[in-house]
Amino acid sequence: MTKHQGRHFLNIPGPSPVPDRVLRAMDMPVIDHRSAEFAELGKAVFEGCQKIFKTKGPVIVFPSSGTGAWEAAIVNTLSPGDKVLMVETGHFATLWQQMAARWGIDVDFLPGDWR
Repeated sequence: MTKHQGRHFLNIPGPSPVPDRVLRAMDMPVIDHRSAEFAELGKAVFEGCQKIFKTKGPVIVFPSSGTGAWEAAIVNTLSPGDKVLMVETGHFATLWQQMAARWGIDVDFLPGDWR
């Protein structure tokens, strides 16, 4: 068994300290996703999102990592064989290029300086 010492950090892309109030909230029992309580919470969250994003339209939450959002953006806007220009600006740009290539996108990758 691995023993951890010190405070844990969230490392995406971090490290980012996780506030105690968040850690306490994570330790609460899970709300049944079919319950009235969950429906009320969901409604409040989506209404709050409308205020945050200053919209009266629906807000869609995409339950995934950032990489999942990249993939959704690629497959919902491009088709295999489409040609795109990408600029190398750092590690994430190279990952974006690799993902697009896996989906059959013809990537013209312009080398750049990561600084």
